[in-house]
Amino acid sequence: MRMPQPAGGWPHRRLAHADLALLAGLLLLALPALHALWVGAWSTAQGAQGPIVLGSGLWLILRETGAREKGGALSGARMVLMWPLLGVLLVAYVLALMTGVLALAWATLVAIGAFALFAVAGWPALSARWFAFLYLIFAAPVPTRLAGSLADALSVWLSRAAVEILWLCGIDAASSGLDLYVDQYELRMADACAGLNSLTSLFAIGLFYIFVRHRSRWRHALALCVFVPPIAVLSNLARIVILLLVTHVWGDEVAQGILHRGTGIVMFVVALATLLAVDALLSRLVRS
Repeated sequence: MRMPQPAGGWPHRRLAHADLALLAGLLLLALPALHALWVGAWSTAQGAQGPIVLGSGLWLILRETGAREKGGALSGARMVLMWPLLGVLLVAYVLALMTGVLALAWATLVAIGAFALFAVAGWPALSARWFAFLYLIFAAPVPTRLAGSLADALSVWLSRAAVEILWLCGIDAASSGLDLYVDQYELRMADACAGLNSLTSLFAIGLFYIFVRHRSRWRHALALCVFVPPIAVLSNLARIVILLLVTHVWGDEVAQGILHRGTGIVMFVVALATLLAVDALLSRLVRS
């Protein structure tokens, strides 16, 4: 008796040998970038959320059903026209790795993955997963040269706001640029992990939640997107305040120990809880 074949297209259809070879090639191509991120940005408190973005992004790619995908792999003639684009992407990827520009290398790698999906399953498969590939770019840190002045200005504002909050709590604190002072301790803003990388990661997680929950209601999703940047900034401010309070109560060694990384988890919990509250409020307003 012949077993029925599952309906739909990629990835539910049986993979051909060429598809498996392409997948293996992509994994081998990604190993240098993944290793550089793992020993670099992902091993720090600023970029520890990178693997979360990577895992959730791959889940988004695989969760899409093939019911809407009526296209297929590109024909040989069309693939010949696409080879120059693939060559340019591969050269850019290698050059970015050689020069140490991980953000460019990772973005190029994501583009190569999108190109591979387009070649294997066609445009319908790629268009159904456009957000997943865009979201995966956030797994790599933002280059400092690209947004250095913005990050510094935001860090200075966060340091001043954190000091004002501590003053309201009756704690002696001061700030000078990116330096924070509480009691006899001095902290650098880099140590507080208040850079642009953590903010962009929070922004990515917020977009992930909105896409999964409200992708079919674009007006509601667009309204929530407006709240994501301020929620990310306020959550980072909460992290800095918590670090300063821990330094004030238990000293610098405790604050820079395990609690330092723990405040990063608190930051994401605060951001997600705030986004859920805003989402519930907007839903209630729409119903009323």
